[in-house]
Amino acid sequence: MSVSPQIQDRTVPLAPELDGLPPVLSRVYRSRGVTSQAELELQLKQLIPYHSMKDIDAAVMALVPVVTEGKRLLVVGDFDADGATSTAVVLRALRMMGAADVDYLVPNRFDFGYGLSPELVEVAIERRPDLIMTVDNGIASGIASVSGVAAANAAGIPVVVTDHHLPGDELPEALAIVNPNQKGCAFPSKAACGCTVVFYLMLALRARLSEEGWFDRSGAGQPPNLASLIDLVALATVADVVPLDKNNRILVEQGLRRIRAGKCQPGILALLQTAKRDHRQLVSSDLGFAVGPRINAAGRLDDMSLGIECLLTDDFNRAMDIATELDAFNRDRRQIEQAMQGEALALLERMDANPADGYGVCLYHPEWHQGVIGILASRIKERLHRPVIAFARGEAGEIKGSARSITGLHIRDALDRVDRMAPGIIVKFGGHAMAAGLTLAEGTFERFSALFDDACKAMLSEDALQQILETDGSLASADFNMALAEALRLGGPWGQAFPEPQFSGTFRLVQQRLVGGNHLKLVLQPEGTDQAIDAIWFGIDPSVWPDHSREKVTCVYQLDINEFRGERNLQLRVVHME
Repeated sequence: MSVSPQIQDRTVPLAPELDGLPPVLSRVYRSRGVTSQAELELQLKQLIPYHSMKDIDAAVMALVPVVTEGKRLLVVGDFDADGATSTAVVLRALRMMGAADVDYLVPNRFDFGYGLSPELVEVAIERRPDLIMTVDNGIASGIASVSGVAAANAAGIPVVVTDHHLPGDELPEALAIVNPNQKGCAFPSKAACGCTVVFYLMLALRARLSEEGWFDRSGAGQPPNLASLIDLVALATVADVVPLDKNNRILVEQGLRRIRAGKCQPGILALLQTAKRDHRQLVSSDLGFAVGPRINAAGRLDDMSLGIECLLTDDFNRAMDIATELDAFNRDRRQIEQAMQGEALALLERMDANPADGYGVCLYHPEWHQGVIGILASRIKERLHRPVIAFARGEAGEIKGSARSITGLHIRDALDRVDRMAPGIIVKFGGHAMAAGLTLAEGTFERFSALFDDACKAMLSEDALQQILETDGSLASADFNMALAEALRLGGPWGQAFPEPQFSGTFRLVQQRLVGGNHLKLVLQPEGTDQAIDAIWFGIDPSVWPDHSREKVTCVYQLDINEFRGERNLQLRVVHME
């Protein structure tokens, strides 16, 4: 069961080609809004300065005694890759600046849920911190963080909140809130992930300590090079799927350069090794598909502390041991996900109405794994091109949901609409435009599902329900070459809102065979040529393909390079075929 997309070429503005670039790459850039060569310069000196971030000075003043007076800081993280990297950046940066007593606490999603809840504060108090700082959480979890900060304040422990999620109606009474998406914050990049926010905070803290002469007094002499942590920021930016505006592209590009040079955290090198990726040939998609999922697997199935420790250790052998554990978690996660996806498709088949005729889809199975429902919602969303919420049984008569949306529907706003239509039906919720989390009382699933569909119907246009597969047009026969493939590969970083180039065209289907259970190995011949090109299509529906009755196919594909046993050859990576 799936919705067939409509293939559509991206609009390319009428503008001069960018000098010194292959015409195809110039066309790709122009369709993404790049109009000058200067926009392709991704140097660290071009980063937006930190000064315009609201409350950053107050947060710095709270952190100065952690470095200069040995005050005890407890970082409260989150159980995804952005939260793990944010935690690692803060601990590494503060230790580099001379802090002697910094520790972290990350909530187990099955025991505490997301954010700084009052229950988590009780655990934090046992560590006797002088200051609590949240990373990648503190605003989006609504009343939980408000009451959590209140509980910390009541215990005499001030809280600094750093986050990037959209704020709720009520803000926590924190000592400082550093979040580019809060009202009154003039920082231009609203697409910063949580790790970027704390990286900027560490830059501001280093500047303040330098002004106060701390590094001379402490004997360090020179301030630490915080650019050495930018590989962690790049990983977070890609793994959290935030839009790659200019500022984020600088951070990702600079992080990739450090990793390719081997000047990165041992944990990242270890994770790449377990994923069988060559760090010297790294591109942004490797962070999203190889490193990020292995870090996330710890938080999905067990405890994110394991992922954080992988990013904190300076011992490569220990990093490899942890990365091997994380790799095993990731394999387990894939098996659980595949089983859940089969059950979800069976649920869809049994529905009275065709889900593709509706607007918002809700699925619930009491045996589904809480840590994997977000991935499941994403997979079903891709099939149906509808907003999807997948639910699993939680604690004490509650069910927990993870929502994923499509372009045209702000999922947190949709949940807020349901909450206003039926106050109290949602126990709690939080999130942003494309992803959110929520909790319901177990007996309210059917009513919530109907309300969610109504909210989506009111908020979605008919055009938004038609899945559009955008491409960068077709390629001429002369364009199927290694030089262009390499230029496109390294022309990024590519990612959310700055998508990897993909093209469309008609091919003769020369060969097709199934490999690895659900991947299709192909040989394709571009129409009008005698050139035969290897191709691969990952994650196909084995009930449809191979289809030996087809001689011609229309493909959407990426021009790629296959590296095997030291040899590099041109390969098409098929995205869609009909």
